[in-house]
Amino acid sequence: MPASNLFTLLTIFTLILAGWCGVLTFLLVKQNAFFHQFTQGIAKNDLKTILKNIAGSLKKIGEEIGVLSKSVDTITAGNRSHFQKIGFVRYNPFSDTGGDQSFCLCLLDQNNDGFVITSLHSREQTRIYAKTITKGLTKGYELSKEEVQAVDLAIKRKKS
Repeated sequence: MPASNLFTLLTIFTLILAGWCGVLTFLLVKQNAFFHQFTQGIAKNDLKTILKNIAGSLKKIGEEIGVLSKSVDTITAGNRSHFQKIGFVRYNPFSDTGGDQSFCLCLLDQNNDGFVITSLHSREQTRIYAKTITKGLTKGYELSKEEVQAVDLAIKRKKS
């Protein structure tokens, strides 16, 4: 093998080796910067102290997550009794009045418990009636067709 070819191979090998050393140096500097930031404020870079601090932080975070989880469960359970479904129907019950001035409003919770309010408007007066709804049905009172429509609308309405 001629000397010029050997010199060329050695030059290429040296350049590859120098590039590899450059890459390794760059990675080492990044690694040292990370460990310096990781161990900041710790005397003599005591790994045991660092791990103890991390474990304490994780325990504290776990306890906070537990408290938040209990709070969310309490709020979720409480929301079941809040009004979530609404049914509203306007109508004209009397031929002598103009427009749909009367209405039925139904408000139900997650269990379809609540009430329906009906307002009957005529020229002389307005009357308001309220009937309780339990599990989507009323007890003791018969519902008008408009009230049934309002209850059905509320029951079919999905929570958003």
